[in-house]
Amino acid sequence: MSAPDDHTLAEEEAEQAEMDDTVSDEDEGEDMEEEGADEEGQRKVYVPGIEPSEAAEELEMDRSAYRMYHECQTGAPCLSFDVMKDGEGEGRDQFPLSMLLCAGTQAETALKNRLLVMRMHNLHGTEKDKEEEEESSDEESEDEEEEEDKKPQMELAMMPHYGGINRVRVTRCGQPSLAAVWSEKGQIEIFDLKSQLDAVHSSAAMEAFMQQQKEAAALFSFSGHMSEGFALDWSPTVPGRLVSGDCKKNIHVWEPREGGTSWQIDQRPFSSHTKSVEDLQWSPNEATVFASCSVDHSIRVWDIRAPPNSMLSAEEAHSCDINVISWNRTEPFLLSGGDDGLLKVWDLRQFKTGHPVANFKQHSAPITSVEWSPIDSSVFAASGADDVISQWDLSVESCDVGARVEGVKDLPPQLLFLHQGQSEIKEIHWHPQIPGVMISTALSGFNVFRTISV
Repeated sequence: MSAPDDHTLAEEEAEQAEMDDTVSDEDEGEDMEEEGADEEGQRKVYVPGIEPSEAAEELEMDRSAYRMYHECQTGAPCLSFDVMKDGEGEGRDQFPLSMLLCAGTQAETALKNRLLVMRMHNLHGTEKDKEEEEESSDEESEDEEEEEDKKPQMELAMMPHYGGINRVRVTRCGQPSLAAVWSEKGQIEIFDLKSQLDAVHSSAAMEAFMQQQKEAAALFSFSGHMSEGFALDWSPTVPGRLVSGDCKKNIHVWEPREGGTSWQIDQRPFSSHTKSVEDLQWSPNEATVFASCSVDHSIRVWDIRAPPNSMLSAEEAHSCDINVISWNRTEPFLLSGGDDGLLKVWDLRQFKTGHPVANFKQHSAPITSVEWSPIDSSVFAASGADDVISQWDLSVESCDVGARVEGVKDLPPQLLFLHQGQSEIKEIHWHPQIPGVMISTALSGFNVFRTISV
């Protein structure tokens, strides 16, 4: 995907911000099924990683497998994003839906990068499509008007940022919404997102925002890592507390100072890893505990009260680089994904044994992102460099359909769904306030969807 031309942000917004709920047969293949039968008359199901029986067969998206599906593009690709909590309420599932995202671009040149705040709204479900197909032809004009009213909408506030953005994480620290940004410049910056949030909610504020046309100043920045990095996480229990890791194996913990606009960072790093720290995650329950994973094949658990070494470790958790981890919100489980395409579930009560309690190999390429569901402790999702997003449920013990449908009987019973259609998927997140809804970013743009499985 090419980077945006070097012109005004107003022109960029008009030209680049796109949101749609359509998919092309050629490019999109979520839960694609071949409805035909083989020579023996047995139904066959397309499974990613296994070639269709006929090379010329064209796969089409089965919209009935989704409760909601939308896609959008933002110009330059975003390698990382985070979901911002809004004031619309918890557990909402009535259409139309809305959401707020913060993302960072990786453009062709450092000067063309942006820190984005997106407000997606008027997001309708796919059920309406089925109803519309059954409507009579004399209602076509009314249908067209109704369809226009149901088009998804997006407001996009883009702030210039010098340097490609490796990872973005957002938090609320009192009233301000803050974004921590790990960039290719080798430093971490903290930005106040107030002006961008105002802009996506008000046309007048958007007009004023667009007239600024300048790179926003960071509230705070830290260059002490002396190297580029990706690992970054805000504490869910202590507002403003942050942990960051770099490609030279060092981890730093940030403590917020009074006032919320500066941080105290211990210059002595946590340093038990021997190679690049790829991901970090705070414990959802213990304020001083966090976990890390590394290119050195290990997963470690740390307590900031006892620096500089980890208190627990699985030295050979994977036989290769470990890219991502996720900490279950209610159970003592860690989820990890590595270059081997493996997904492993670790019980922290048995962590010292070095043996996972579950091990899944469905992806055929390195795992790029993992995350537990925020509302169901047995459900998680993962994305891979094989351009597939998988959804899993550890509570499933058997799958009767596997005995009837060829191509499914050899799949793990815990596998709920395989979503496709994007190229080079980088990061996925469940929406914390909208049950079952997932957002994914890739070189080809964003997908926002909910499957019938969750």
